[in-house]
Amino acid sequence: MPNRLDANALNQLFLEARTQNKWQAKDVPESVLRELVHVTGMGPTSANCQPGRILFVKSTAAKQRLAPFLSDANRPKTMEAPVCAIIGFDLKFYEHLPKLFPHNLTARTWFEGKADHVHTTAIRNGSLQGAYFMLAARALGLDVGAMSGFDNAGVDKEFFPEGSVKTNFLCNIGYGDPSGVFARSPRFAFDEMAKIL
Repeated sequence: MPNRLDANALNQLFLEARTQNKWQAKDVPESVLRELVHVTGMGPTSANCQPGRILFVKSTAAKQRLAPFLSDANRPKTMEAPVCAIIGFDLKFYEHLPKLFPHNLTARTWFEGKADHVHTTAIRNGSLQGAYFMLAARALGLDVGAMSGFDNAGVDKEFFPEGSVKTNFLCNIGYGDPSGVFARSPRFAFDEMAKIL
């Protein structure tokens, strides 16, 4: 398989990569965040709809705004992390389809007035983009720590008050401190999670 990634790449992305809970005091520069967004945006979404939205919470003031909405377990590590990315999805994503999907200039009509279809498409593809974000971060040499454990409605009100963007999950990024990594939890074997028909 000539195009297969080598073992080092697989280790960095999956096999040896770990969710981080402690962080080194090392800055993530804006140039890296911009590259991260660019790489993330290249991942496929249905009709190239790209509903994912990313808000980087980096400054001390911004972290203080986020802190009240975090669970007790997530607050300390988020305050320590160089950056916390709020991974959201835009329920008005379809308004951008004339630009993003010029192959069919009527694509916007697939969603207008269809709230359930809009939400399903937005959260499905926004979640895909969140996964691309984590893999892209690892590919660029960053560590990640994705989290639930926060007040979704509170984060939405504080950071997305216009109402069309909804928070999916949070993801701390930076350079991890290995002392905070838990022992790896078990994974399913093939037969426990997959079948071939």
